[in-house]
Amino acid sequence: MQGGQAKILSDLDLKRLLKVASQSRHPHRNKAIVLLSVRAGLRASEIAHLEWSMVTDGGGTIAHMIELPGSVTKYGLSRRIPLHADLKRALSSIHRHQGRPSNGPVIASERFKGERYAAMTPKAIVNWFTGAYRQAGLCGCSSHSGRRTFITRAARLVAKAGGSLRDVQQLAGHRSIETTQGYIDGDSEIQRRIVRMM
Repeated sequence: MQGGQAKILSDLDLKRLLKVASQSRHPHRNKAIVLLSVRAGLRASEIAHLEWSMVTDGGGTIAHMIELPGSVTKYGLSRRIPLHADLKRALSSIHRHQGRPSNGPVIASERFKGERYAAMTPKAIVNWFTGAYRQAGLCGCSSHSGRRTFITRAARLVAKAGGSLRDVQQLAGHRSIETTQGYIDGDSEIQRRIVRMM
């Protein structure tokens, strides 16, 4: 990985990764794994610990927000992430595929735990990403690539939405703006446009 950081995904990279997910043994689950990373900025551990109660409303349908409690986040900071339309469709699909559960893991493994499937572990999520990127022919990527992509895209769009870097920090669940800034990838073409606009 360049500079020790995971590569940012282009639209074509994402398309290739989603194709690998859709052709896998568990296409509904694996597409959701990709989109939870790229469209919601979740860490591998947050994906692994995501429960249906965090993404469904009182009526048992997919909500408009992911409600991440501090018990599953890195710094113990709860956060709310609006659902991107692509991610909402993927979660609806996996929810139907699993029989519309009201609790239990969103990203289930093949192992049974009591009467239901157990959650995938964070290490299993990381390993899944490693294999999927290899299959997609994408170098320099890791399980953190989707998260870096989400944060970088959010930072580039925040001014258009009328927000600030503080909004991106809160979506990412970082304790400091400096951490958020470290995730954001620069773009030389955008830098050229900025200079031309001056």
